[in-house]
Amino acid sequence: MTYKPINVAKAWLFASFLIFAAPAIAQDGTIYPLKAPAEPKAIPLGTGGVDGQKSPETWFRQWGDPMARNISTATLTPFLPAPGKANGTAVIVAPGGGFRWLSLDNEGWEVAKALADKGIAAFVLKYRLHPTPESLDDFKAWMDRPRTPAPAASSTTAGGATPPSPPQMDLSNQLEDAEAAYAMILKRSKEWGVDTGRIGMIGFSAGAGLTMHSTLHSKTMKLAFIGPIYGGMGPVEVPKNAPPMFNVIATDDFLFKGQFGVIDSWFKAGIPVEFHLYQNGGHGFGLGNPDRTSNRWFDAFMHWLNVNKFLTAKSGK
Repeated sequence: MTYKPINVAKAWLFASFLIFAAPAIAQDGTIYPLKAPAEPKAIPLGTGGVDGQKSPETWFRQWGDPMARNISTATLTPFLPAPGKANGTAVIVAPGGGFRWLSLDNEGWEVAKALADKGIAAFVLKYRLHPTPESLDDFKAWMDRPRTPAPAASSTTAGGATPPSPPQMDLSNQLEDAEAAYAMILKRSKEWGVDTGRIGMIGFSAGAGLTMHSTLHSKTMKLAFIGPIYGGMGPVEVPKNAPPMFNVIATDDFLFKGQFGVIDSWFKAGIPVEFHLYQNGGHGFGLGNPDRTSNRWFDAFMHWLNVNKFLTAKSGK
């Protein structure tokens, strides 16, 4: 069983493309221009730019959510608990968007605020992206272009066999950004009230892919726990020092496909894993959408953290 990091990344990219193409997920999937919001607390990570990126960072709104694309400067935005409420645990939050855009509110700021309310120091990672067309009209046309569907499973891939590998994607910039975020939290841990042994990472869609990629390939990050939320489900080769995992997906998410590979990999490696397979929720639900069973995942995550003693401040902290 061999893990190829790009396979997971490609799955999230394809998933995010489908989100933009699906007209019935929300009332209005139209892409609207959006003035870049103020980000007064965003801290540059100093990881450099993006090779070949000629377009400036721009924002748009879809499904009611603000999103950014052509990001070439990575930042980290802290969302700290109220004084006296911190428990020492910290979480890096990685939004999704197929590594071409970031759903910074639905899968970033909103999640970080919810974590901070529970006493967790949350840090939204605005990581560098692969380029998209500069003009919004060209971007829309690029998103609406015909795409070749994923090949159907054949008799040679049925029964749990590993399907053919999709094209590769370079995630070196994104991994460097995640490592820089982790290093910054370590450096400023006293200022931010963080216990350096209790830093975790969660991500959504492509952000779940980055969370997994960081877990499997970083030489500098020592994550205490991870939470891939509606990410790829294929099998991976689990490192011996892998952290406990909390994993969430819905049966009507096109990334699920009846697969349990990553869960099975963690289980066979003897690493603690909790898996929530919800009846419905689709893809990209963030903290939740109305009338979906997946809406309770955040409560389950908090319970999991509490049982594993991440929500209780250590004595002397």
